[in-house]
Formats: sequence, structure tokens, C-alpha cells
Amino acid sequence: MRDLQIDWLRSFVATLDAGSLSGGALEVHRSQSAVSVQLQKLEAAVGCRLLVRGPRQLSLTPEGQVLLGYARRLLDLQSEAQAALEVEPVTGLVRLGVPDDYASKYLTPVLKRFAPRHGGVEIQLDCEQSTSLIPRVARGELDLALVSRDHARRGTLLFHEPMVWVGSPQFEIWSRSPLPIAVYESTSLGRRSAINALAAQGRPYKVVYNSSSLAGQIAAVESGLAVAALTQCSAPPHLQVLGIEHGLGPLAPMEVAAYRSRASQGSKAVDSLHRMLVQTLRSVG
Repeated sequence: MRDLQIDWLRSFVATLDAGSLSGGALEVHRSQSAVSVQLQKLEAAVGCRLLVRGPRQLSLTPEGQVLLGYARRLLDLQSEAQAALEVEPVTGLVRLGVPDDYASKYLTPVLKRFAPRHGGVEIQLDCEQSTSLIPRVARGELDLALVSRDHARRGTLLFHEPMVWVGSPQFEIWSRSPLPIAVYESTSLGRRSAINALAAQGRPYKVVYNSSSLAGQIAAVESGLAVAALTQCSAPPHLQVLGIEHGLGPLAPMEVAAYRSRASQGSKAVDSLHRMLVQTLRSVG
């Protein structure tokens, strides 16, 4: 077997994360044809096929699945080595966005690792829903955001976050028909997931509470107004997780990604935080 070049592995991982050759090419700042050539060289080096290219998406062969784990580790090690050998300390401002429901569980461990290593980096944090953060990153108003992505080419996929129905055990609102639900704003992926799940079941529902705030959603459930669909990480332990036995079917999980602005390319401060987000949170999945 020939040596595996870092550039080949980087294109391989980027293509898988983006879900397409064109998306992977954008991630590694190369042409689509150049990425295709690199993937061909990688397959020739390992002596087997790694990717199956379907009409709409890419999938991994069993050999590709094995290599993917090693490729991620090698790329992470290379990034760590580069960071450890930096002569000048990293400084600058990073404008970071994160939804409320991801901030405590997922952002806190990242910042605990990042702050001691990069004391010269100032972080300006905005907490909003992903549907608000995504266009702000696209416009360059934010440098980086942790988001529930709205399509497969949006950012670098980190993990899948389960969605759960929750209700207050004091009120048993889930037994009513139509089902009273609390939802996020009209463009929210969480709202879409909830309504699609109820439609698939054929279960009648009524929106009785509408808020872009996680605290508002939880308050509506605690007070017995409604049930709600929340990310599993944000569901308080005192609320009851509801399932088939309560007449509520499964919800599609959220694809959580690190989404970076094009305007931030070349910023060592953003490079460092993006790298830390990826390295810390990929293990969640």
C-alpha cells in the first residue's frame, strides 16, 4: 500500500461531510475536478473503492467507513501539531453564534479547552436560533456558528442530535385531541420536524404557543399549556419524555454542524476555534 497523502484524506473527509464533490471542493478550496483526482489517487493507494456515487448523494463502502475514522484522527493530529508549533500567539476577535439549547452542553466544553490555550482571542457570543444564525454567517456578520443545518452542504457535520417530545407529568396534555403544541418560529427546523411527525401519524394538533425562546417553550410545557419537541440535550429532567405509548411518534434528529463564513478565511483566531469545535464535538456522534 502506498503512503496516504494528507491532501487526499482532507478531500475525502470534506466530500463526505459536504455530501457531494462540489461541496467538498468548496471546503478544501479546490476545483471539483481536482478533488475527484485526489479521491481517485486515494482509492488507488488503498487498493479498493471507498465511495459509491449515487444520483443524489455519496455513500461509503465498508472499506471507506473504516478509513473515515482513521482519516479524521490523522487530520486532527496534524491540526494539533500545527497549533503546538505556532511561534506567535493567536490573537483576534471571533464572532460566534450558538442556539440556546446547544450552548450549555456543547459549547461549554469547547470553550474550557480553548480559553487556556488561546488567551489572546476575544470571543463575542450571540445566542439565537439556527434559522437566524445561518444567514448572519452567510452575510459575514458572524465568523462561526454551531447550528442545526438546513441542508447537507451547510458547514462541517459534527453529530446528530436527537429530538424528543416532552410534556409535564402533572397535566398529561398529550391525551387531548387536537394535541396542543408549543413550537418555535415558522422557519424553525424543530417546528418543521414536530409538524411533519404529527402529519405522518395523522394526529390532529393545534399550535397554542409560539416562541423563538427555549425558555418560553419549557415554560409552556411546565404550565400545562402544551407539549413541545425539543432537542434531547435541552430537555429538563423534570419534564417527561413522550413516545409511542403516549401517542407520539419519533422525530427526525437535527444535523449539528460548524458553519463558518467565507469572510473569516485566513483568520488564525477563527481557524483555531473552528478546529477546536470540530475536534471536541465530533466525538459526540
